[in-house]
Amino acid sequence: MLRVDDLHRPGLGPLSFHIDEGECLALTGPSGAGKSLLLRAIVDLDPNQGRITAAARPRDSVPAPEWRRLVAYLPAESGWWMDRVGDHMPDGQAARELLDGLGFADPDAVLSGLVGQLSSGERQRLALARGLLGTARVLLLDEPTSALDPENCALVEALLRARLAAGVSVLLVSHDVAQVARLAARGLRLEQGQLVAGS
Repeated sequence: MLRVDDLHRPGLGPLSFHIDEGECLALTGPSGAGKSLLLRAIVDLDPNQGRITAAARPRDSVPAPEWRRLVAYLPAESGWWMDRVGDHMPDGQAARELLDGLGFADPDAVLSGLVGQLSSGERQRLALARGLLGTARVLLLDEPTSALDPENCALVEALLRARLAAGVSVLLVSHDVAQVARLAARGLRLEQGQLVAGS
């Protein structure tokens, strides 16, 4: 589903690896190793070189906005550019269903509410919902549950398992060893911008 060949940029690489359809690949390593840089490079937010293919489509043959719909990146701290939560959700009904599965008791109230009134955990879950509303076949997740309590973390993991079962591929950055064990089929370790070993 995702193939990365000879990806490099200052401070990173060259790196080569692949993720199969419906597979979760964990990316671990110390802080500052380049994990977030790698995700940003894959989704082409920062200048980089290399060959990347997702769902049999080479990155260099796809316009950037379309590539980012195919390969969705969810950073550790999400961006919000409008005041109202619902204005970030292109499909209201699908958003309500996702929010219900993510533990929001009143999805309509959340969608009509203001981003500035959300807790960090609510923003994190809503950013995931926003990313899942599109047509992404690959998810690049950077610490997707770092602000969540165990109950909400379990809801997020259940949703990700459902997406994996539907054939979506996931590259998961996480410092949570237990989460990696629960979700990932295999792992890669990044140190000082280089892949050093599987995990």
